[in-house]
Amino acid sequence: MADDAQRPIIVRRKKKKSAGHHGGAWKIAYADFVTAMMAFFLLMWLLGSTAKGDLNGISDYFKTPLKVAMQGGSGAGDATSLIKGGGQDLSRADGQRRRGDMTSPNAMAKSKPNSDYLKQEAMKFQELKQRLETAIEKNAQLNQYKKQLLLDITSEGLRVQIVDDKNRPMFALGRAELQPYARDILLMIGKTLNDVDNKVTVAGHTDATQYAAGEKGYSNWELSADRANASRRALVAGGMEEKRVVRVYGMAAAAPLDREDPQNPMNRRISLIVMNRDTAQAVEKGSGPAEVGSPADVRPALDPKNPE
Repeated sequence: MADDAQRPIIVRRKKKKSAGHHGGAWKIAYADFVTAMMAFFLLMWLLGSTAKGDLNGISDYFKTPLKVAMQGGSGAGDATSLIKGGGQDLSRADGQRRRGDMTSPNAMAKSKPNSDYLKQEAMKFQELKQRLETAIEKNAQLNQYKKQLLLDITSEGLRVQIVDDKNRPMFALGRAELQPYARDILLMIGKTLNDVDNKVTVAGHTDATQYAAGEKGYSNWELSADRANASRRALVAGGMEEKRVVRVYGMAAAAPLDREDPQNPMNRRISLIVMNRDTAQAVEKGSGPAEVGSPADVRPALDPKNPE
C-alpha cells in the first residue's frame, strides 16, 4: 500500500486535431463551367442570327478548310466574311471593314479626291448628253432623225446608239457604206466629242438575217465590223482625235436591242461608248466587259449627285 501511495499519477491527454482547409479547386471548376455555358449560348445566338446560305458556307469551311483557303476565302474578321461585324463601332464605320480598307488618315484623305472625281465625271457625262441632244434639236436636218438616236448613261459612260429605221437605213443593204444622213450624224457627234478627252469604243450590230452562204464566207460578223470601222472614220472626219478610239469591233446579231424580234430593223445599229475612267483602264488592260454597251451589259445610270 505504501508503494502505491508513492507511485506518481500520470494523466494522458489526447490532442484534438482540427480538419484541414478544403482549398479553392471547386471555384476553378465552377468558373470553367460558367465560361463553357457562355460560349455555348454565344454560339447559339450567332447560329440563330446567321442566314441559311452563310450557315452552308461555314459548314463547307469546316468540312474542307484547305479547299476554302486555296480558293481565297476571307478571314472571319473581314467584312466579306460569312459572319458580318455588326453594331455601331465608335472607332470605325458601322460594322467591320475589309482588309486593306482605309484605316489611316492618309488613306482616308486619298479617298475623297477619288469620290470628287466620280462626281465630276458623272456631271460631265450629263452635260455631254445634253449638248448632243441640244445639237440634234437645233439642227433641222438632224432633228428629223432624233428617233433613231438613243442616248443614255450606263455604268461604263455615255452610250450613243444610232439605230436603223425600216424606211431609213443607215447603210446600204448588205454593205458598209454610210447613207448621207448617217454620216452627218456621225460628223456632228465627232465634233461634239472633241470637247472631252474620254476614250471611245465603236461597235457594229446587225439583225439576224443571214447571207446566202451563212457564216462560211463574208457574214454578219465581217459586215458589223466593217460598219463599225466606217463609223469610226466618220467620227474622225468630224474632228475627233484618232487616238481616242481604243476599240472597234463587230457584234453581228449577238446582242440584239429587241430580243423578242431578232429581225427588227432597230437591231441594226452603231453603238458608241464614251467611256469613264475605270472602264477605259479596264479595256486598255484587256480586262473590260466582253461587249461594252450591249443591252445585257447596261447597269443603272450614274447619278451625278451620288455616283458611288
